[in-house]
Amino acid sequence: MPVWILYALISCLFAGLTSVIAKFGLKNVPSDLALAIRTTVVFGLVWINAIAFRHTLHLSSFTKKDLIFLSISGLTTTLSWIFYYRAIKIGDVSVVASIDKASLVITIFLAFFFLNEPLSPKLLIGAGLITAGTLVLVFA
Repeated sequence: MPVWILYALISCLFAGLTSVIAKFGLKNVPSDLALAIRTTVVFGLVWINAIAFRHTLHLSSFTKKDLIFLSISGLTTTLSWIFYYRAIKIGDVSVVASIDKASLVITIFLAFFFLNEPLSPKLLIGAGLITAGTLVLVFA
């Protein structure tokens, strides 16, 4: 198994845990405050990871374009997390997480249009099934 698949599976496991654990932490606090606490922990741990693996040595190699796109990605992540936390505060985590993961369909099409990644029949069928599954979870 390629190492990137192992990383993706580990990510999947922790992403699944994250939503359920977060719901417990949202019981008595506003969603935006809970997200601020979570993000502070994420910020610290990601920096510790970058320092521990000596990735900070590459800071000088960033271009202005790299910083712009990473900053825009940070903005979209922030908006996604704000609305995700608001949704899980008042909704069912299983449904909210399913809708959130349907972002994969958007990713597939954006990767095709902007990154020139191939759009195979298998990918289209998978995206269609994800869309159909999301619609069933939300409206059935």
